[in-house]
Amino acid sequence: MTVPSTGVPTVVIGAGPIGLAAAAHLVERGIEPLILEAGDSAGNAVREWSHVRLFSAWAELVDPAAEKLLAPTGWVKPDGATCPTGGDWAERYLQPLADTLGDTVRFGARVTGVSRLGRDRVVDADREQQPFTVHIQNADGTEERITARAVIDASGTWSTPSPIGGDGLTALGELAASDRVSYRVPDLKDPAVRARYEGRRTAVIGSGASAFTALAYLADLAKDVPNTHAVWILRRGISGSTFGGGEADQLPARGALGLAAKAAVHDGYADAVTGFRTTAVERSGEQLVLVAEDGRRLDPVDEVIVLTGFRPDLSFVEELRLGLDDRLQAPVELAPLIDPNVHSCGTVYPHGVSELSHPEKDIYLVGMKSYGRAPTFLAMTGYEQVRSIAAALAGDQEAAAERVELTLPDTGVCGGAGLFDDPGATKADSEGGCCAAPTTLQIGIGAPATSGGC
Repeated sequence: MTVPSTGVPTVVIGAGPIGLAAAAHLVERGIEPLILEAGDSAGNAVREWSHVRLFSAWAELVDPAAEKLLAPTGWVKPDGATCPTGGDWAERYLQPLADTLGDTVRFGARVTGVSRLGRDRVVDADREQQPFTVHIQNADGTEERITARAVIDASGTWSTPSPIGGDGLTALGELAASDRVSYRVPDLKDPAVRARYEGRRTAVIGSGASAFTALAYLADLAKDVPNTHAVWILRRGISGSTFGGGEADQLPARGALGLAAKAAVHDGYADAVTGFRTTAVERSGEQLVLVAEDGRRLDPVDEVIVLTGFRPDLSFVEELRLGLDDRLQAPVELAPLIDPNVHSCGTVYPHGVSELSHPEKDIYLVGMKSYGRAPTFLAMTGYEQVRSIAAALAGDQEAAAERVELTLPDTGVCGGAGLFDDPGATKADSEGGCCAAPTTLQIGIGAPATSGGC
């Protein structure tokens, strides 16, 4: 069953991978999309990490409905077994897809608010009969308001990185030290960025794939430039699962990232400081000193790279009645499926419109934004989300509720965040669990290891 166009579009916020896939599925269903993108090109956020290679291969990064749209244009699908960089993904897939969608994509259109026509979040009367109103600020500073039959928020979380503080808040002194603090994986091929880190001591805070990547990059720089060194700061301990699945990872490039981080420590290019939950950043001349909750103070560093995850910006949807989990800020039905305290990558079940629905009808948070603060999102999960939502908006409830076979690659190890204050943490670590007692260590110095993978 296909619902004909009503002249009132379904608004998609964000022209990234999941937003563009959502539009492709809407077009396939005969529903008029309007994609609003704050940036000036497709995959604007992806382009900001264009130097980073994904650990997913092309076969997992191209949405089926999008591929159907692209096929008549002469687009050539990249080798499915290779892993692109963010720049490759944007230039070879996202931009061509946006070009194919044509005028349904508006660039330089930042969404500043979404509500119901004439209804703030308090008003019940005839609420579901009213269309959505979407407030936009254009690149030239002008403002406008449009109406929408439904809203799919695929704006992601890139613009709101989490801060240094172990309590989820900005550490004391963090803002004042902003000239020495970065929240992105550095592009060390850029001469200006390279100059910022070469011959210097850099703290890397975080324990995920981004932190692994930064450590590997800094280790490579240290091989070429003397006195370049990293201090890897983890809020938990080091265990068998710290570095991911390694050779057991079903995404080989993801496993290789963990092995590269492990090599950086093992080969002496980085020190690992564990159980360190930062509460303050203090100036020491031209350097910075990180202070932990327990009073420990690290030796001064020149730069700090904060890779502690991201969180959703909910400010522009606050007039809508969203049902969000109080911990993850993800939809309440989805949250138990992705809770990083208990789930590893790959144990997330395929999910769609049922898990992504809210008390407010026809508003959906998708992609990274749907995961709130959970870090385990994969593109193919988002593609399944928007397939299901488009089917529901078209009135095809059977297709919307179908559980399409979707096998997510596992790490081969426990990938949950664990509970850092669990009294059994030390014992668990000795048995290969997720947590360990706080410690500081430097693991051997040997010949630099070669790395491979995508």
